[in-house]
Amino acid sequence: MEWKNQTAMLEFLLLGFTEQIELKSLLFKVFLVMYMLNLMGNGTITLVIAGNSQLHTPMYFFLCNLSFVDMCSSSVTVPKLLNNLISDSKTISFSECIAQLYFFLVFGCSECMLLAIMAYDRYVAVCNPLHYITIMNKKVCLSMSVASWIISFLHSLLHTLLVYRLSFCKSHEIQHYFCDVTPLLQLSCTDTSINELVVFAEGSVLTLFTVFIILISYIRIITTIQKIKSTGGRWKTFSTCSSHFTVVTLFYGTVIFMYFRPSSSYSLTKDRIASVMYNMLSPMLNPFIYSLRNRDVKMALKKVLQRKGSSWVNII
Repeated sequence: MEWKNQTAMLEFLLLGFTEQIELKSLLFKVFLVMYMLNLMGNGTITLVIAGNSQLHTPMYFFLCNLSFVDMCSSSVTVPKLLNNLISDSKTISFSECIAQLYFFLVFGCSECMLLAIMAYDRYVAVCNPLHYITIMNKKVCLSMSVASWIISFLHSLLHTLLVYRLSFCKSHEIQHYFCDVTPLLQLSCTDTSINELVVFAEGSVLTLFTVFIILISYIRIITTIQKIKSTGGRWKTFSTCSSHFTVVTLFYGTVIFMYFRPSSSYSLTKDRIASVMYNMLSPMLNPFIYSLRNRDVKMALKKVLQRKGSSWVNII
């Protein structure tokens, strides 16, 4: 294939995970199950919260947003991966690749912002319970949500435009199962120092800002919890934050490993595993982590199932 210095004419080849037919078949089944659990779990959380007026509170408003982001984030990459695992064609056009990169960064950044907002929400609930409704009113929650989306769109646009300006003439084989920043930079035959600088500078500022909010929030939460005299009271208060803390640890651990290290240390196998962690495993587990450890969500889900059961009985 003749490669021209015109990115609009390029097609990339997503190498994915393996060429072994048996292993591809196994991976297809595993990833399909994970994706379906993601859609069903997060979709259920979204519908339960939207359909139950008792859950129309700031905490569940942001949880509903997070569930939506998790569904969208996986839907940007997983369907293409599943198609590549069962078909001989692994190509993706330059325009499709750029679109995939853009939306992947949008939803990834949105998740970072939402996790920080949810940490602040838990801080207000634990440390200022008497003023919680006043501080986290509907206008403030909506403003936070809109601001997180605006920042995410601008963040993604910046990195996507920087990738778009590059010329690709080294190879058309992307050492990944989707179009991400680092694999694309490795294929460029032009200077990528600006891209790498922006990833570390702007990306670090954004990540450190959200991590700072989360850390400060949890430091204040832990300090407040320690002042509670009864062991039962301390555990009950911390249990309201434990689900969020688990999700934060799982998500940020893999994101920091993926993006905040030199491109020279890029490892195909390790990065694929890490991307599966935050792009498939974490979104799949989030609804179970929140629902299994949240009494309100379990009660609301139980009511929905009971209503559905009654409806089926009446029909029969």
